[in-house]
Amino acid sequence: MSKLDELINDLCPDGVKFFSLGDIGKVCMCKRIYKHQTSIEGDIPFYKIGTFGKNPDSFISKSLYKEYKEKYRYPSKGDILFSASGTIGRTVVFNGEPAYFQDSNIVWIDNKEDLVLNTFLYYLYKQLDWNVSKGGTISRLYTKDIINIKIPIPPLPIQEEIVRILDTFTELTAELTAELTAELTARKKQYEYYRDKLLTFDDSVEWKELGEIGKLIRGNGLQKIHFREEGVPCIHYGQLYTYYGIFASKTKSFVSEEYAKKLRKAQKGDILISGVSENVEDICKPLGWFGEDVCISGDMFIFKHNQNTKYITYLLKTTDFSRYKERYAHGAKVTRLRQGKLLNYKIPVPPLAEQERIVKILDKFDTLTNDISKGLPAEIEARQKQYEYYRDKLLTFKEKKA
Repeated sequence: MSKLDELINDLCPDGVKFFSLGDIGKVCMCKRIYKHQTSIEGDIPFYKIGTFGKNPDSFISKSLYKEYKEKYRYPSKGDILFSASGTIGRTVVFNGEPAYFQDSNIVWIDNKEDLVLNTFLYYLYKQLDWNVSKGGTISRLYTKDIINIKIPIPPLPIQEEIVRILDTFTELTAELTAELTAELTARKKQYEYYRDKLLTFDDSVEWKELGEIGKLIRGNGLQKIHFREEGVPCIHYGQLYTYYGIFASKTKSFVSEEYAKKLRKAQKGDILISGVSENVEDICKPLGWFGEDVCISGDMFIFKHNQNTKYITYLLKTTDFSRYKERYAHGAKVTRLRQGKLLNYKIPVPPLAEQERIVKILDKFDTLTNDISKGLPAEIEARQKQYEYYRDKLLTFKEKKA
């Protein structure tokens, strides 16, 4: 029998008493901060719901911070802050460093630690059903909702033992995740190195601009509101870097046959290229298309050519092309590479037989890397699910009858 089992048998053999959050303390929040009181640079980080648990993008002055901290409610070191809007229940342990938090969107319970430990409360929040009072997805949790949520509160020795177990398990899970993530990164870099080596040529091979071997056709019209569950296959430019890999023959989205008549279409062997993105990395991301005719959206191009589709697609993934994009892509909020500059990019054009040989090698590398890329993230996800399973088991108690 484990130490935890012994404690439960000794201290609460008939079950654990449940309390509502309103019974363990008062729901607290910081004083409201108005936009004119903030700046993009400053002394004290001001965390809004969008930056909660992340890096701040807003600040308040030291004088305002000091005044509000003294006059109004402010968390103590160790208090568990949680989000009450947006993604409900995101948690942060307040470390005591100077910071301020958006009222009503970020709250905490001023709990009595002789009843429930902050550290125990932190783990309870992680598996709590914050949506108890409403059902469905909610965008805001009000105080009246929070105070009615019920939680199990075993005796303090049991809380301490559960926290010890979960702290250890959390650390081990984090270490394993870091190791697997590092392995995945290393494998990807290895693949990129060999891909670049295979696609590096000297002057013995003919070099041509993309505009000499093909032409670009800009997409038109398609927006996500036009998607249907079935119909004519279509691809929106945003899906090129959120859903698809380097090659595809099937789509996740469709449009009606009637609307498809208005859209430009790519054919088997064409390369689809994103024309706009939020960063240089995603601009001009290629997708070698090997399916039936597919409708495409604006802000992306069809590249029609007379070479090996996979060969050209692999070239547009190389480090050399990334550097070219960094040199010529432009835009502040939205990044673009002008059509002319894209067509000016020079590539090595060996005979088609040589292109096919290189593609066969790269396909094998790509398959191996994808297998690893699927395997390692799956392992990471499995470990996380395993952790959540044991955490939830440890925090599940029989309720003591009155």
